[in-house]
Amino acid sequence: MKKWRWWQKMLLGILVVFLFVTAGGSLYLKENTYEPSKAATVIKPTKATKDYELFVSSQPNKNEEQTNLIFYPGALVAPASYRIWAQAVADAGYSVYVLKLPLNLAVLAPNKADVVLGKNAKAKNAKAKNILVGHSLGGVMASRYGQNHQKEIAGMIFLASYPDEKGSLKKVNIPVLSITASQDQVLNKTQYQKSKAYLPDNTTFLEIKGGNHAGFGSYGAQKGDGKATISNSQQQKELSEAIINWLKKIKS
Repeated sequence: MKKWRWWQKMLLGILVVFLFVTAGGSLYLKENTYEPSKAATVIKPTKATKDYELFVSSQPNKNEEQTNLIFYPGALVAPASYRIWAQAVADAGYSVYVLKLPLNLAVLAPNKADVVLGKNAKAKNAKAKNILVGHSLGGVMASRYGQNHQKEIAGMIFLASYPDEKGSLKKVNIPVLSITASQDQVLNKTQYQKSKAYLPDNTTFLEIKGGNHAGFGSYGAQKGDGKATISNSQQQKELSEAIINWLKKIKS
């Protein structure tokens, strides 16, 4: 049997260590992923693929022009955690795509919205308006996507989130909605204030009184978050109403 040379043994050792670290890291992330509440899991998407969950109204679309919301979930939050507000917004006549991300991390798939834009470009709804939405880290990645796809995007909604310099929307001519919650202790308030320099002057700012960071989804308590003084169902209701009202305003 031919003996392995020292460099071959070294490469094998590095490969083994890499595989162990990768496997261990993936397992850690999966164990620390926030799973949806029972209230969220009982809601079923209209369509589910390997790339997204789609929510549409059970009633005929009364809107003359279709509007798609393409949503980037927060870090380590399962997509199904956002079904409550997604379905509520869909029932108002909008299509809501909740993206599925590798290991539930938007940073691993910042261009995931391509799967929706590419799909619609080939369909009858090619002229539909596309609104990006993102929770927490998902909002940062969504704004970067919007900055790089200005012609395809008609608006942006931040949920307990903000753009960074790479995702600056300051000079992008689109309406923006920023929703925060008074009890949120996860959102970096200092960075949030600084980030306003990357937002257009017509940005709408709203705050949900008594809500917290985890309340933008439905997945239980989040580490480091503040205690909400309203129920999750109430925050979901206020959140969906805020989004719907804003969508109506930018259409008029």
